[in-house]
Amino acid sequence: MTEPQSAPLQAQGPAPSGPRPIEVALLISVFVVAACGLLYELAAGALASYVLGDSVLQFSTIIGTYLFAMGVGSWLSRYFERQLPAHFLRIELLVALIGGLLPATLFLANAYTPGAFRFLLYGMVLMVGTLVGLEIPLVMRILKRNVALKDLVSQVLTFDYLGALAVSMAFPLLLVPHLGLIRTGLLFGVMNAAVAVWAVWLFRHELRRVKAHVAACVMVLGILLAALAGAEHITSFAEDKFYQDRIVFSTASPYQRIVVTQGRAGHRLYLNGNLQFAQADEYRYHEALVHPAMASHGAPKKVAVLGGGDGMAVREILKYPSVESVTLVELDPAMTTIFSENPTLARLNDHALQNPKVKIVNTDAFGWLQEGQDMFDVIVVDFPDPTNFSIGKLYTNSFYALLDRRLAASGYAVVQTTSPLVARQSYWTVAQTIESVGLRAAPYHAHVPSFGEWGFIIASRRPWRLPDALPADLRFLSADTLPLLFDFPLDMARVPAEVNRLSNQALVHTYEREWGKH
Repeated sequence: MTEPQSAPLQAQGPAPSGPRPIEVALLISVFVVAACGLLYELAAGALASYVLGDSVLQFSTIIGTYLFAMGVGSWLSRYFERQLPAHFLRIELLVALIGGLLPATLFLANAYTPGAFRFLLYGMVLMVGTLVGLEIPLVMRILKRNVALKDLVSQVLTFDYLGALAVSMAFPLLLVPHLGLIRTGLLFGVMNAAVAVWAVWLFRHELRRVKAHVAACVMVLGILLAALAGAEHITSFAEDKFYQDRIVFSTASPYQRIVVTQGRAGHRLYLNGNLQFAQADEYRYHEALVHPAMASHGAPKKVAVLGGGDGMAVREILKYPSVESVTLVELDPAMTTIFSENPTLARLNDHALQNPKVKIVNTDAFGWLQEGQDMFDVIVVDFPDPTNFSIGKLYTNSFYALLDRRLAASGYAVVQTTSPLVARQSYWTVAQTIESVGLRAAPYHAHVPSFGEWGFIIASRRPWRLPDALPADLRFLSADTLPLLFDFPLDMARVPAEVNRLSNQALVHTYEREWGKH
């Protein structure tokens, strides 16, 4: 059957040498549509990795679901035969509304109905992907009326890929750091709605009910603009419910969502919703992390801290008069900035990050170990738990081999190593991995009420020995009680474990399985 034709776009006559204005307008629309579609996909992947962990798995499944949905949308486009411009602008408004509200909806769902988060996540990704899959074929069919096929395909795909490139660069570097996920989603929803408004103007002579289309555009734009104006309230509404304690600081960096709360137990730091420290008992964690290695060394001069951008570990290190320099390697500059410049947060680490002995390097610790030459007496490794592959690489034999290269012959490295009680297999996997590169492992543990039983491992070439003394102003550790940390009861005793390698990242899977039971 021959497809019914809409009214001609312009009077017939000799074809102009350059592209018609309406063609340019539609190609710009393709650019915006592609950029918005990819933005919603990236926002969904980022939120899934924040909430569900394992960023590789989450981005992989989100991308796969989105591409599948686009294929479904492309297939469904064959059933749209009449009034193509009207269908295009309706679809554009639906994409604007669903995609633009996607981050805000998922944030609220995670706070108030966490059980529905996964269902909503994939449901919205399927809807947006299907609608975006419908858009491009419809634009191509509208353009086909005035553009040769070979030019049509090349032009549409060029603008489609350029839109994807633009947003893929802007999303981590500009949009999330400066606007946050909720505002970014709403802004791009407004852009989608603006394309619909543009379509109403371009095709005003073809549309049957122009006033109805205008009213729909005004309604969708009104909803998105109102949500954009109240984005801060939406974020606070969701986070206040999720964190319970009053939020005193929050920001989104290219790497993570940083939230600091204050309640009866003092301040708490959360990264992507995961507790990193509680003021009430963080001294237990940081004293246990730092002092067994520092005190045993005797007189450490050069010390490095990998991770630990909150400055708490640096605070403990500076209690040793022999220390001449501390190099803090923290990937996220937002962490070191707020914990050195925010007066309230800087007090928590005794203004350690402003100490002239401290040098801050904002870079990836893996690359820093590879590229540097300096040797250190003590290296404190204070990374988050291996919840995803990007962090899991920092617990591999490749990483520990690099650590060994930067450790002085008589030096010690200490690694925070999750809970040997809750994640027993994961804990001993780290010990096995450290030993696989030729280092000795001295495992120990401490009770931190906010986390429960927590584990650490000292890695060195020489045997670790009990120190003769500890700094005088400690609140948790003493020379008499320190040996107790190295005693493991039966339910935390060593179990067989495999080496964690870059090629398999076995630890990430083990960690997820063990913590998923609790």
